[in-house]
Amino acid sequence: MVLALLLAGVPGVGVAHAEPEQCDPPKGTMEAAESWAQRRFDVKNTVWRFTRGEGVTVAVVDSGIDLTHPQIRVAGKGDFTRTGHRDCVGHGTAVAGIIAALHYKDVLFHGVAPGVKLLSLKQTNSERGDVRLLARAIRAAAELDADVINVSAKANDHPDLRAAVEFALSKDVVIVAAAGNKTAEDGTPVRAYPASYEGVLSVGSATSDGRVADSSNPITPVSVLAPGQNLSSTWTGRAYQDGLEGTSYAAPYVTGVVALVRSRFPRLNQQQVRQRVIATAEGAVGKGSGAGMVNPLQAVTAILPFEAANAPVIAPPLPEPLPAGVVSRVPPVDRHAIDVALIVGAAALAAAGLAVAAKMLVPMGRRRGWRPGGAD
Repeated sequence: MVLALLLAGVPGVGVAHAEPEQCDPPKGTMEAAESWAQRRFDVKNTVWRFTRGEGVTVAVVDSGIDLTHPQIRVAGKGDFTRTGHRDCVGHGTAVAGIIAALHYKDVLFHGVAPGVKLLSLKQTNSERGDVRLLARAIRAAAELDADVINVSAKANDHPDLRAAVEFALSKDVVIVAAAGNKTAEDGTPVRAYPASYEGVLSVGSATSDGRVADSSNPITPVSVLAPGQNLSSTWTGRAYQDGLEGTSYAAPYVTGVVALVRSRFPRLNQQQVRQRVIATAEGAVGKGSGAGMVNPLQAVTAILPFEAANAPVIAPPLPEPLPAGVVSRVPPVDRHAIDVALIVGAAALAAAGLAVAAKMLVPMGRRRGWRPGGAD
C-alpha cells in the first residue's frame, strides 16, 4: 500500500485545518556547499560501493520537509499539527538533507544515505513543540514500519513520550535522537528526551577537530558524536543553508549511518545496530563524547566478534570485468614442439657423453698401442 495512504489512516494525521500563525523560515542560499563533515566522512567514495541505504525507511519527526526541493524525495508524509505539510522552520528540511539528499554530479552537497525511503512526520511549526504531538508522531512512524526514526528535538520526560519510544523499540526501530544543546535561559543544562531514554541512540555535537562542541549538552547521556558545527544542508524554498550548528544536525548524520548499517546488515535487530554504530565509533574525549565520533566506513565494514552468528562475511564488491582484449589469451601448448625439443635435447646429451668418453679413452688407447687391456 502507498505510504501516503497509510499515513492518511493514522489518527491525528489528516487534511490541514488551518494555516500556521507564522510560516516565515529564514532565507537560504541557492548555492550548495560542501561542509567539513561531508569531506571527513567521504561516504560517496568509501561507503556507497557497499550500500546507499537501499531498502531502509527513515522517518524524520520534525517541522516538515520542503516537498519541492530537487534533492529530496519523500515517500510518505503526515501532519500532526493540522496546518499543512510546509516546513515553516527549515529545520526538518535540513535534517532530511543530511540524511538522504540525492547526489547530483554538479551539486557539491549530498546526504549520507540517499538510497533510503523518507517519511516526513510534521509535529511542530516552531523551534518548540508539543511533547504529546512528538510522541504521537514517533508512534505513527513505528506503525508505518520505519526502520529508523530521527528525532532532532528535545523535550521533558513525559509518559506519552516514554511509551511511544518503548513501542517503537518493540517494533525493532532504531531511534536516533539529539542529546540537546545547553539551555540559553540560565546556562544550566538539563536532560533531553527522548535522547535520555534507555535504548535510544543519543548523539552529541562535535567540532571539526574532534572536540565536543561547547553547545553540546553534557548532562544527557551520549552514545556517539557526529559533526554539529559549521554545517551545510538543504533548506526551504528549494535552497541551501550554511553555518548550521547543534546536536539537531549531528543526529541526522548518525541516522544516515544507521540506515547504511541496516541496509548492509538486514538481519541485525535494533539493539545490534546500535551496538555496531557505537563499537565502531572512535576518538572518545571524555564527558559528553560517548564512544567518540561515528565512523560510517567502519560501521559497514568492521567484523565484530559478537555478531558472528548474524552478520555476513564482509567483503568488498567484485570488481568490474576488464574490457575484452585487454588481457591476451594464453596460447595452447604445442605438444609436437615439446616432443621435438626433448628428442633434440636427448641427442645433444648423448653426443656430449660420447665426446667426453672419446676424450678419455683415445689417450689411453694410444698409450697401450691399441692393444686390449688385460692382467699383467
